[in-house]
Parts: sequence; C-alpha cells; structure tokens
Amino acid sequence: MVNGFPNDVMGYDRAITMFSPDGRLLQVEYAKETVNKGTPAVGVTFKEGVVLIADKVLFEKLVIPNSVEKIMPIDRHISAAMSGLVSDGRILVEHAQVAAQNHRTTYDEDVDIKSVVKDICNQMQAFTQYGGMRPYGVSFLIAGYDDKPHLFITEVSGVYFEFKAGAIGENSKKIIEYFNKNYKDGLTKNEAISLAVEALKNALNSNFKIDRLEGVIIEKSDKTFKPINMKDFKGKDSKE
Repeated sequence: MVNGFPNDVMGYDRAITMFSPDGRLLQVEYAKETVNKGTPAVGVTFKEGVVLIADKVLFEKLVIPNSVEKIMPIDRHISAAMSGLVSDGRILVEHAQVAAQNHRTTYDEDVDIKSVVKDICNQMQAFTQYGGMRPYGVSFLIAGYDDKPHLFITEVSGVYFEFKAGAIGENSKKIIEYFNKNYKDGLTKNEAISLAVEALKNALNSNFKIDRLEGVIIEKSDKTFKPINMKDFKGKDSKE
C-alpha cells in the first residue's frame, strides 16, 4: 500500500490516459488529493445573492496578505474561489476572463454564468484525456447572479454541479455536513455570511482566524461583486 493505493495499481499512474484494472484514472485521483489538501473555501446562496468566503493561510509572516488571492473575478457578475494549486486556478480564471470579455464585445451583454462554468470544465476535462498533460490540481466555487443567484462547484475531472451552499478544500466534507444541518431557504445577506463563517469556524476549530478570511458578495440590486469586511461577521464566539 502506497499513499492509500494498492501496490498492484501503482504502475497505472504513469500515464494520464491509462485506466487501472478497477477503472480508475489515478492521476485524476492524485489531483483530487491536491484539492483536498488546499485551504477551504465556501459559498452560500441567499434570497437576493451569493456569498464566497475563502481561508488564506500565510505560511510566511512577511507575506503581504492582500497579495494572496483565493477569490478572483471572472466578470463583474461572476467570481471564483479556488482550492488546490492556485497557479493552475489562475490560468483557468484568466482563460474564462478572456472568454467573458469576448462575449461582451461581440454581443454587448453579460456572459451566461453556466456557459463560463462549462468552458472551464471543458478545459479541465481535456487535461484528463490527452497524453503529455496532467490534470489541473484545482477546484472552484463559481458564483454569480443573472436572473437569480447561482453557485457551482467544479471538480478536477471536469464535472460540475450547482448547489445552494457548498465547500471545497480541506475539511470540505465537514463543512458540507454543517450546511446540511443549518442551511435554510430564504436566508438574508447577514445570515448567509454568518452561516459561512460559522461553517469555517466549526471545521477549522483552533485554526480559525477571522482576519485570515477573504470574502465577496453579489446582490440582486446591482449584480456586481463587492468585498466583505469579514471582521463585521465574526460569527458566534469567534475571536480575532
């Protein structure tokens, strides 16, 4: 047994296009492990919008916090939070930004949120299929607002799903369990932000620090993402 994989399947991880005897693409599974070791990010939809919040761990005390981006804009009405290899995520976001701007230039309208998600996932899927490549080691929470709030989660294999609330990265299963117990339809903006903060606090325990969190919000009123002052939403018994 090596890293959780039986020895008799390890030879099948040499090529990305080779299935193991039990039908697994091991390089894709390795990429998923990269995401699972990344810092968590959460998203919560509410009645009038969507919230994205990501945990930023600064491994060097001299790093300037604002230079570390875990949430990036794709268009004025779409943003993406990432977990895993941030460099991989940045390449995919930049690809999506160009596609969104091309759509606006051509059609004079905002790009459809789901089409952006599909475009990113098509790129991710292609890198699981051809030789000489490796899968992207990143997953996204992609949030936006058109006629209603949307929150999508992408996986390294190129599959995607839409959620009311979701999480990626380390402890994501624990966070999703918290959402399953505490999420309800019709949340207000403040309730959605507090729920996201509480879910992270519940998962991170003693490692939770409010000043490590980065958040953005989009609302029906202007359909434009804006930063959240996280210290205004500490959650119950949170400490700075």
